[in-house]
Amino acid sequence: MDSIPANRRLWNRISGAYQREHDPRIGAAPRLWGMYSVPDAELRALGDVRGKRVLELGCGAGQWSRALVAEGASVVGVDLSEAQLAAAVGAMGEGRCPLVQGAAERLPFADESFDLVFCDFGGLSWAPPQLAVPQAARVLRRGGRLVFNVASPWFEACYDEDAGRVTTTLQKDYFGLDAIAEGDGATSYQLTYGDWVRVLRGAGLVIDDLIEPRPGPGTPNGYNETDPPDWAHRWPAELLWVTHKP
Repeated sequence: MDSIPANRRLWNRISGAYQREHDPRIGAAPRLWGMYSVPDAELRALGDVRGKRVLELGCGAGQWSRALVAEGASVVGVDLSEAQLAAAVGAMGEGRCPLVQGAAERLPFADESFDLVFCDFGGLSWAPPQLAVPQAARVLRRGGRLVFNVASPWFEACYDEDAGRVTTTLQKDYFGLDAIAEGDGATSYQLTYGDWVRVLRGAGLVIDDLIEPRPGPGTPNGYNETDPPDWAHRWPAELLWVTHKP
């Protein structure tokens, strides 16, 4: 399914509002993962990036990229949306890292170009994983790592479309979530735990860890309404995959 044109239109349209609402949260401190801003210092997923060549898939306004540059990484940000890249240019100024327009399922980079490929609800949420994961593996050097955070299928299966919130009741079948309509032809993507394992292994990657970030009780979700408010303290809202290319 070619969702690139519709997803590009969607993010060009919503980029300004998205950044106004979420930039202070995303950039509040370095290395904050996901909907609940769980610190990487707690999760220990990304590792030392000093001297590493890093690719951020779906960099948005470059909040993560800026943080990793400050830590001594050589970062390239890729995003499908011109508006998101313009936001990154505005935030980074003259000393910005390289920014490239492109799709996660069609990466415009040579084989074995990066030591680390990562995203936090970026390209691997908005591109078919069956296409995007092999692309990420292709551009990784031997020993390089793919680390990414996506929504848990349980979070999606419990999302009540009519109420506009996540509940304690299953709303959708777990099997067959796959492509999720986001309106106007735009599509996000979701896999079961087993399908993620098969896609990652099929791309030749070794799974080192699967972290299910668990925020403390009462930690607000900055992106979705949940009922109860501490939903993610009780059930997994996100999957943080840590893999490497042998």
